[in-house]
Amino acid sequence: MVLLFGVGPDSYWKREEVMVLILQIIGREGGTEDCSKSSRMYWRWQGLIRTDRTKRVKEARDEAKKEIDEYRKAKEAEFKKFELEHTSGNKKAEEEANKDAEAQIKQIQQAGKKGQDQVVKDLLKAVFDIKPVVPERIEVPK
Repeated sequence: MVLLFGVGPDSYWKREEVMVLILQIIGREGGTEDCSKSSRMYWRWQGLIRTDRTKRVKEARDEAKKEIDEYRKAKEAEFKKFELEHTSGNKKAEEEANKDAEAQIKQIQQAGKKGQDQVVKDLLKAVFDIKPVVPERIEVPK
């Protein structure tokens, strides 16, 4: 029996080559019985070629998934490295901004403590010293 395909992508025979080989076998042996045998062999090989093609497609899909996963992991690692390099400067700026904000808050609190007594007096005076004022829109009775 003749091996129609071997191992590897370059060793697979094309459909036309298989047909030529089968026709050569038929021509060599001749007869109707051999013709039906050759026909069965042809369809058997077609089935093998089809299943082999399916297997190669699945292998290619799996290999592509692996390559995509590797690429994704590499890009994620690259992004994390980039992020670490560029956020370190932001952390320093953030710490300086926090220190400045705390200093300004302390200044505001100290200013509030200095004028706290006067503010309380002004509030109490405004609440307890009532000075009624007639709005301009209302007519004054005569």
